[in-house]
Amino acid sequence: MTRDEELMGQALEEARQAGDAGEAPIGAVLADASGAILAAAGNAPIATHDPTGHAEIRALRAAAEKIGNYRLPETTLYVTLEPCAMCAGAISIARVKRLVIAASDPKGGAVWNGPRYFEQSTCHWRPVVETGPFADEASTLLKDFFRARR
Repeated sequence: MTRDEELMGQALEEARQAGDAGEAPIGAVLADASGAILAAAGNAPIATHDPTGHAEIRALRAAAEKIGNYRLPETTLYVTLEPCAMCAGAISIARVKRLVIAASDPKGGAVWNGPRYFEQSTCHWRPVVETGPFADEASTLLKDFFRARR
């Protein structure tokens, strides 16, 4: 198993825990250049009463607090679902070097879909964006979660 698979697997575990808590099952893991985990988080806007409580934002905040800097260069962010515009903006501001995404989000995503945030001329920092492992697992987790609520 590659390190990307291990770290995306951890992001999927964060997503499962979020889903078990009644949150949308989305997870994120931020790793440093050596592959060590700086932070891991699942979605929690409901539990935290915070509309910005997305997994990506929570992982970025925790890592920034840990290292004592809002800039997170030489890091890789693993996310189970394509980030929204808010999260893409935060990723850019944090100067994340690499973004690995499991599942595409045609409805709310802002990297490959929608506004394509990193392609805008007003975007000052663009991470390297890659398709990551476990797209089917991440997509199924979300579909099952929302199907059970309808």
